[in-house]
Amino acid sequence: MFRNLQKNLQGQLSRKSWQISKRHSSIVSVHRDTKLNNPSLPFEFNSENRKRADEVIAKYPPQYKKAAVMALLDLGQRQAGFTSIAVMNYVAKYLDMPPMRVYEVATFYTMYNRSNVGKYRIQICTTTPCQLCGSDGIMEAVSNYLKIKPGQTTENNLFTIQEVECLGACVNAPMLALNDDYYEDLTPSSVVELLKSLEAGKVPEKYGPLSGRDSCEPFSGPNVLLGDKPTDISKLTRSDL
Repeated sequence: MFRNLQKNLQGQLSRKSWQISKRHSSIVSVHRDTKLNNPSLPFEFNSENRKRADEVIAKYPPQYKKAAVMALLDLGQRQAGFTSIAVMNYVAKYLDMPPMRVYEVATFYTMYNRSNVGKYRIQICTTTPCQLCGSDGIMEAVSNYLKIKPGQTTENNLFTIQEVECLGACVNAPMLALNDDYYEDLTPSSVVELLKSLEAGKVPEKYGPLSGRDSCEPFSGPNVLLGDKPTDISKLTRSDL
């Protein structure tokens, strides 16, 4: 019986039709010199960011100033447009850190763009809660409308799509991050309308849920704390407390 089971398993594994589905990330972790991203390109903080950097560093004891690396990388990215190798080397020198330590931080967190991105960076969450609520449809709608895939940028340099893991707004799934703002409770039609508004130069004043919810309250409305007056806690607890 065991031999028959082993033969059947080997036969299944040897079939040409047997395949493993793969998921590829669009995040760049390995550096390759390009015209826009190489160590010879000059970079340094402007006067405003230098002041901000010094204010951040002052929050830490002198021997621990390298703890400011994430904040300084963010400043560099906002100034340069992405976290280039020149930005990383500059931050390393600014904090008296080995460059490799800065590279490790910049390639670990998806908040740092290792290549140039469009004006609007769209991070679409496809982790389990969002996927159960239809994130595949959101990804398909965005990709079809912009005619690009995750990791790519539109020809007009307006949009960049990235597929990312949990962004922390699971209760309002599916959702995406547009630069620094979250848009939640998405549908394929509502996300396309969002893209059309951005193309027209109209950034929605209100971000968050696009379903009409103010926050993450139930769609049926609030079920607790409905009274006009706060609850008298003394009626619900022991007098000796």
